[in-house]
Amino acid sequence: MSPPPDIPSVAPWDEHNRKWIGFVHPPDWTNPTPSGRYNLLVVGAGPAGLVAAIGAAGLGAKVALVEKHLMGGDCLNVGCVPSKALVAAGKAAARVRDAGRFGVRVPDGVEVDFPAVMERLRRIRADISHHDSAHRFTELGVDVFIGAGQFTGGRTFEIDGRTIEFSKACIATGARAAAPKVDGLADVPYLTNETIFTLTELPRRIAFIGAGPIGCELSQAFRRFGSESVLVTSTRGLLPKEDRDAAEVVQRALERDGVDIRGGARDLHVEQQDEGIQLSGASGQLGYRLTVDQLVVAVGRAPNVEDLGLDAAAVEYDGGGIQVNDRLQTTNSDIFAAGDVASRYQFTHSADFMARIVIGNALFFRRGKASRLVIPWSTYTDPELAQLGLNGQQLEQAGIKHQTFTIQLAGVDRAILDGEDEGFVRVHTDRKGRILGATVVASHAGDMIGELSLAMTSGISLGKIASAIHPYPTQAEAIRKAGDAYNRTRLTPTVKRVMHKLLEWRR
Repeated sequence: MSPPPDIPSVAPWDEHNRKWIGFVHPPDWTNPTPSGRYNLLVVGAGPAGLVAAIGAAGLGAKVALVEKHLMGGDCLNVGCVPSKALVAAGKAAARVRDAGRFGVRVPDGVEVDFPAVMERLRRIRADISHHDSAHRFTELGVDVFIGAGQFTGGRTFEIDGRTIEFSKACIATGARAAAPKVDGLADVPYLTNETIFTLTELPRRIAFIGAGPIGCELSQAFRRFGSESVLVTSTRGLLPKEDRDAAEVVQRALERDGVDIRGGARDLHVEQQDEGIQLSGASGQLGYRLTVDQLVVAVGRAPNVEDLGLDAAAVEYDGGGIQVNDRLQTTNSDIFAAGDVASRYQFTHSADFMARIVIGNALFFRRGKASRLVIPWSTYTDPELAQLGLNGQQLEQAGIKHQTFTIQLAGVDRAILDGEDEGFVRVHTDRKGRILGATVVASHAGDMIGELSLAMTSGISLGKIASAIHPYPTQAEAIRKAGDAYNRTRLTPTVKRVMHKLLEWRR
């Protein structure tokens, strides 16, 4: 068996990748013969498509699922799963490297076996991929079609010369890496998040264009592996969508690891030379010229809307993706869209919950709204940076009155004991303590933000969180401390006078 010719970036062709492709794009797959009208057609088998398909089938719907490339979408194949395997390996190397500050001596230092790191990545991805496999979804009652297809009308879709008729449809084709406008980029070889995981040898020098989550996570990981790692930011700096002081904590961590952070992505010029790929630009008032062996483009996404026959289905779209209303309906009321192709929240977990809205609205006459979703997200650097709701700047711009409570990890015992005391928990509330947004910078911020997401979703006030007993010592104690800080604001001078008189009377 060889890699499917229509699937790029499958390398090396070892036992792990053969197992992986056997699950998510079986070379010998035979598409079923459509029979009758389907309750739901799902186009795209990434997180949104898989949840929509399996959820609808589990509720008794007749479901057809079409996937052009790989079952599982970006998350399994070229996103969350492989990238977090690299992040975990980098963190392991850093822990050994930094063990001396805990009194643990590692005489021979750290040696990273990069081919072994990448083999572990491929093995884990292969082992996980059966959850999203074509065979599993078939066993669960979904008719799975693998290959390219397109809408031929408002309720018809064609694949392999066969017509699928449907009552409702969900487009969940996701997005792909897109090249930014960088002078000379079209003339040099470069990697993206879709191709970087094919590496088997550690680049001596590697540069990342784009300082969003992907660029930050991978530049730190490769530096920890031993590469000379360069991160080129835009004029807005590192992690531009986050609070500046939160992003600065992450930036200091990357710089301590040895990541060379440069500005000027917009004025960057790249050029292939004999000794490697040369980058030249300006960082602040200073110009720079660097040469690397590998270049990675880690900025820009383009929605997958081409060759789907959307015009034939009367579905409107533009460069930002498919146009949907708050109930995730397209301009064809029988066709919905979910996930990266139709949302600015390009996360696996948001795609999951958008798909749940589609199931209810398309099949069961519900009126769920995407605007009601409370969506947290996390950048998995070390430390992690997690965000929920609106940050302080956004609240100010919207004119929303709020209170802000910030607890520094330097005042949290467990963070001090772990040697991870640079970071903070910040919560914004209204005057009644209802959570409007939060930022967490901590070693496990992605885990910690879940408590605040639950509270915000359920209308639990920050003050109520303080009444829940948290185990000691944990870094999540910072969240409880934020609740205590809010409760202290309720102890106004008038309340203090009343309590003082009450206590005097009871003496």
